[in-house]
Amino acid sequence: MIINVDRSFLEIKSINNLNQSKNPGPNFKIVEVNPPDFQINKFLYKQIGKKHRWIDRLSWEDQKWIEYVENPRVKTFVLKDNNNLAGYYETIRNLDNDHSEIAYFGILEEYFGKKCGGYMLSEAIKNLFEEGVPRVWLHTCSLDHENAIKNYLARGMKIFKSEKIEIELN
Repeated sequence: MIINVDRSFLEIKSINNLNQSKNPGPNFKIVEVNPPDFQINKFLYKQIGKKHRWIDRLSWEDQKWIEYVENPRVKTFVLKDNNNLAGYYETIRNLDNDHSEIAYFGILEEYFGKKCGGYMLSEAIKNLFEEGVPRVWLHTCSLDHENAIKNYLARGMKIFKSEKIEIELN
């Protein structure tokens, strides 16, 4: 079956354009997964992505996951609620153009509606700018959570490209 999908590419070019969202509570914190642990990425990718048809990595063997997370340009951060995982994001630094992509970003379903997404995105953007990155970008599509693009726009990101694509579902 083939479905039509709207895909949007968004960017933010200055920390001055960031509309920060507050921490949802004192028990929430964001930490880098260091050393890299592919099991965390794999688990969160599958859990968060199952409702949004994240399929590009489902065929990856463990070795491919390990190679990906151990790439020095890739960083993974998790949002924790005390010791429980609440969400995550991955960044990929492009050294040639000195910008960073937020490659994957998501919140576990039990944390929907608790302001975790706004906080996590704010911190991701802020931290990348503090590292000296002059541009942060990501893409989303109509298969992602209905509030995803609203969150990105609310934080100050701007759409720089939109397209319609067809995706074949198995």
